[in-house]
Parts: sequence; structure tokens; C-alpha cells
Amino acid sequence: MGTDSRERALACIVMAGGMGTRMRSALPKVLHAVCGRPILGWVLDAASEAGASDLVVVTPPDAEAVRDLVEGVATPVVQPEARGTGDAARCGMTPLAAFAGDVLVLNGDAPLLRGALLREMIATHRSALAAATLLTVHIDPAGAYGRIVREPDGSVVRVVEARDATAAERELTEINAGFYVFDAAALRAALAALRPDNAQGELYLPDVLPHINRAGGRIAAHVTDDVESMLGVNSRVELADAERRRRHRILEAHMLAGVGIVDPATTFVDHGVTLEPDCRIEPFTVLRGTTHVAAGAEVGPHAVLVDARVGPGARVGPFCYLRPGAHLAAGAKAGTFVEIKNSEIGEGAKVPHLSYIGDADIGAGTNIGAGNITANYHAGRKTRTTIGAHVHTGSDTVFVAPVSIGDDAYTGAGSIITDDVPDGALAIARARQVNIDGYARRDDDA
Repeated sequence: MGTDSRERALACIVMAGGMGTRMRSALPKVLHAVCGRPILGWVLDAASEAGASDLVVVTPPDAEAVRDLVEGVATPVVQPEARGTGDAARCGMTPLAAFAGDVLVLNGDAPLLRGALLREMIATHRSALAAATLLTVHIDPAGAYGRIVREPDGSVVRVVEARDATAAERELTEINAGFYVFDAAALRAALAALRPDNAQGELYLPDVLPHINRAGGRIAAHVTDDVESMLGVNSRVELADAERRRRHRILEAHMLAGVGIVDPATTFVDHGVTLEPDCRIEPFTVLRGTTHVAAGAEVGPHAVLVDARVGPGARVGPFCYLRPGAHLAAGAKAGTFVEIKNSEIGEGAKVPHLSYIGDADIGAGTNIGAGNITANYHAGRKTRTTIGAHVHTGSDTVFVAPVSIGDDAYTGAGSIITDDVPDGALAIARARQVNIDGYARRDDDA
């Protein structure tokens, strides 16, 4: 019943049935984000890195959002009733009825799981010609984790849960990390033999091991010191801890690739953000979504970028917010207390301070004065503002879209621009100043 050491097909079942009641959230546990990505996404990514070509995700009946997440990536299977991990694995094997090869079985709440560790476990499984292989780690004291029980010759016999362990077994420090690889045929037969012989009336996946053992299959263990990979998320506290650990990995990878991150402890970069070598990220900066920062650009401090693009040598911040669709071309600047959304800021153009630019196109070399605003909401739709190249706008100019400003044009401070401005023209749109003499003494004369 053992495998051989040759390359075999690999499938993966991810158990994502936990609703996470300790999260105190209406959102399924595996959909909570860690560094901008659902927990389940990290697990599926690790399985893919390990070489799994057939991915199955087991969900509860009312987890449509989970099934939507995995559409096109994995096969969702509903576990009609929460009857334990053994039942979840049994449900997961349904679309793998004809599969011949090895099957990874993973928990869906482990966002720190490394694909490299799974590859090591699979290699141990195949070199040992095992029918089942567990990932184990030594923890002292072992607490509530299930203990690995071995024969005197070192072979694995079973997993005993802490609440069912004898006094001697509770002293064991090798624990079950909850990740497995099985020969598909061996797993299929053992799952069919499972019975809910426990107080909870559930089917436990570790209980397949004695069945596999009695059928002559070898049970192996891959011992690791990578405790971090096995950490699951069951509460908001553990979610924050996973976020911190995953963020450290992301930042470390960027720095090793040549990105300048001044203070990793105060820098937040999500999965999906791309940073080119020799860009510089200042403290208290948050980069989310598909944000891209090119070489030579500087971002922060105290900047937030979401789905934004920052060109080579551009400068963002401090205290700047770039929203989705913001694109700064090479050498452009978005300065202090500036917010930009869905706008193109041309090469060398500057929006230095205290401005909102939304749904706009700003040409190369243009300088936007302090306190400028593009007003672009009309009857339930957004309209665009176009500002040409080498334009100089006065402070507190409001552009009421749709409006177009020609190249080399100027606007006077305090203007509200509602009509197009020709190339090279100066537009002044404000009421004439009126001084009323003696106004301050009017009450005294009453």
C-alpha cells in the first residue's frame, strides 16, 4: 500500500469549514485578510507551490463567499454537516474518486504555511514509501496539541488527542501539526472505515492512521522546526499576529531584492504590491492592492497608496493619499496633504500640497497650486478635467468638470473655472473685490 519514490500526481484537499466563532465576525474565518489576501488564498498558494495540480476546498453549506473566492482555482465541495475533520476529508475526496497519486490534506486557516515545507514533507513521504505522512514538530510543553505515539523502533502508530492521552503520553513533546500527505487509495479505504467513536460523535482525520497501519501501510512523520508554518488563526489576536509575521516576510523579500525600506516596523506592504529595486519607502507608509512603485521613486512618510502607480523618480508624500487609478509619471510629485484618484499626473508635473485631484489628466511639467480641487460629480456620474502641459494654476482654483485647460495656460488664485481655457491664456473667474468703508463701526452708529 506504500507509494514509490518516483514522481506522482499530487492533489490537495483544503478544509475550510470553520466559521471562526472566536473571530466574532459574520465573515467566514478563511476570508479574513492577511496582508491584503484572504487566509485561504495563502494556503492555496502554498499547495500550488508544493506542486498540487488538483485543488479541492471543503466548505460549509452557507459559505457561498468562500466558494466564489476559489472559483476557477479550486473545486469547492460542500460538507453538509460539521462532523469533524475526517468527514471533511471524506467530502473532499468526492471529486477525487478516480484520482491515483498523493493527496495533501491541509487546514484552511494557516496563512503562514510555506510551500517549501510541504515539498519537504512530500519528499519524506515518497522516499519512505509511506501510505501516510504527518507533519510534526516538537513543542515543550505540548499543551492541547495531539501527541505523536511511536513504536520503540521510531515508527509512527497513531495520534492521541491531549484530552484522551495517558499521563505518560501527555509528557510527549512531538505534536501533530495538522498537515498530511496520503496515498489516495490508502486514504480512501481508511476514510470509509472511520466511525464516530467519541463523545463529540465526529469523525477525526488522525483516526485514519490506525486503519492504514492495520492494512499494512507505513506511516511516516516529517519533523520540522518551522513552528510558524503550522500556526492557525482562530481569533482576532491570532489574526493580527499572522499579519505581523507575514508582513515581515514580505518586507524582508523586498529588501533582499534591493528595495529601500527605512523602518520595516512602521511600513505596511500588502501581497500584490510590486516594488522595484532602488525605490525608497519612508516610515508610516501603507501600500495596498496592485500598487507599483518604480525605481528611484520615494514614497512617504505617512503615505497611503491603493492600486496606484508611481513612476521612476516620482515623489509621494508626506501625508499623501493615492487612491485607485492614480498614476504618477516619471519625476512627478504628489505632496503634502494631497489626494489623487483615477488621474494621470504627467512627467515632471507637480501637485505639491493641499489639493484633491480626481478623474483628471494633468500634462507634463504642470504645476498645480495649493488648495486646487477638481469638482467632477454631475447627476450621478463623474466627468473628467483635462489640464495641459506646463500649466500654472493659482492657489485655491476649482475646476468644475468637464473642463479643459490648454497648454502653457494660467489660472488666477481663487478662481472657479467652468469654461475651457485656450493655450497660453490666463483665466480669472472670481467676483471683483468690494471694500465697504466704516463697516466695523456700523453697530456703534446705530
